[in-house]
Amino acid sequence: MIAKIGRSSNLYGALAYNNLKVEKENGQILFANKIIETPSGHYSVAQLSQSFTPYLIANRNTEKHTLHISLNPDPKDNVSDEKFRELAEQYMREMGYGEQPFVVFKHTDIDRTHIHIVSVCVNEEGKKISEKVEKMRYMNVCRELERQHGLVSATDKEHKQNDKIFSPVNYQKGDVKSQIASVVRHLPNYYQYQTLGEYNALLSLFHITTEKVEDELQGKSQQGLLYIPLNEKGERAGHPFKASLFGKSAGLPTLELHFAKCKEALKDHPTKPTIKAAITIALKTTSDEQAFKKQLTEQGINVVVRRNDTGRIYGITFIDHNSKAVWNGSRLGTELSANTFNDYWNNNIKPDIKEPVELQSKISRPNDANLPAEKPHHLFDFMNTEKHEDGLIEAFGGLLPEAQGEDYEELDFADKMKKKKKRRL
Repeated sequence: MIAKIGRSSNLYGALAYNNLKVEKENGQILFANKIIETPSGHYSVAQLSQSFTPYLIANRNTEKHTLHISLNPDPKDNVSDEKFRELAEQYMREMGYGEQPFVVFKHTDIDRTHIHIVSVCVNEEGKKISEKVEKMRYMNVCRELERQHGLVSATDKEHKQNDKIFSPVNYQKGDVKSQIASVVRHLPNYYQYQTLGEYNALLSLFHITTEKVEDELQGKSQQGLLYIPLNEKGERAGHPFKASLFGKSAGLPTLELHFAKCKEALKDHPTKPTIKAAITIALKTTSDEQAFKKQLTEQGINVVVRRNDTGRIYGITFIDHNSKAVWNGSRLGTELSANTFNDYWNNNIKPDIKEPVELQSKISRPNDANLPAEKPHHLFDFMNTEKHEDGLIEAFGGLLPEAQGEDYEELDFADKMKKKKKRRL
C-alpha cells in the first residue's frame, strides 16, 4: 500500500474536490471521525467544514493546516469498505492524527480503488502536530498495515521504480487523461525541441498528438492546444483534451517559450555533428527504412517518419535519447531532409552524401546542456535489444521522473477554484 500526504491551506478545496466525487456517484463517504452528524447522513461541503472551524480559528501560525492523504492498496488487493475504514482509522491513529476530525472518501472513478482522507494538522489549542519523523513513520505504518491486513507489500523503492516506467497511452484501459498527463507534464523538463512538429514527433512515441485550435474570447482570437490519444497505427483513438487540463506547462504559450529557449541552446549544440554523422552512416550502410531505424535505435536514436495519404514522406524527425534533443532532418542538414528519404525509400534513388567524420562509439552527453543531470536507467537497454521500437519506448520512459501517483484531476480542480476566487475578488 502506498500513502501520499499532501498539505495545503485550502480545506474547502480539499473537501469540495472529494465531495464532488460523491455527488457524481464516483465516490462515497466511508467514515467520519468527530464530524457533526446530519439527520440524513448526507453532507454538503459547508456541513463538513463546520467540524473543522474551531481548529482553524484556534490555529496560531500554521499556514498549511490542511491534510489531504490518499491510501492506495495494490490493485491486486480486494479491499472491502469495512477494511478501508479499518485501514483509515488505524493509519490516522498511528500517524498521530487519530483525535483529529477527519473524513474518509472512497474513489471509484478509476480502476484503482483508493481512499482519500481530509483532516487538519493543528490540535484544539491551535498548535501544529509535529511532522518531524513523518516520513519514516508513515513508511513503517504502511508496512505494518500490509502485514496485519494481508495486503500486497509495496516498498518505497518499488513504488518509485514503477512510477518511472511510462508506457504509451492505451485508450482501452480508460483514464486516458491521467495517462496523457503523466507524460506531457514533464517532457519540457527533460527534452529539447524547437517546433510543434518536433514536439509531436516526441509525443507520438507515447501514442499522443497535439492539434492547434482557435477560439474567440471577448472579441479576441486566441490559440490553444488539444491533446489527442492515438492507437498503435497512429490514428485517433478517443476524444481530445484541452491543454489546460494538464497545467500551464502543457499549454501553447509555455511551449512556445520552451521552443525559443531550445532554439538558442541547440544552435551550436556539441552533439549535433555526432548525431548527423550517425544518421549519415546509417543512410549509407542500409538499404531500407526498417534497417535504417534499427541501426539508429541501437545508438539511442528514434526515427519518426511522416507520410501523406499517397505514401510520400513529407517529414522526418530524429529523437536522440542520449542528449535528449529532437531534430527535424532538415535542421541537421539539407541532405537529411524528408525529400532525400522519400527519393531513396520510395523511388530507389540513393543519395550522394559525403562520408562523415569518424563517428564516436557512443553519442556523447554534453556537460553544458541545460537539462537535469541523470544517470541512465537500467531500462535504457536498447543498445542490445532487437526490439527497436517497443524496447526504446520502455527505455525512454525509464528516464522520466515520478508522475503516475499525481492526481491531475485534483490539481485541475484546485486551479479552477483559484480562478473562481480571483474573479470574486
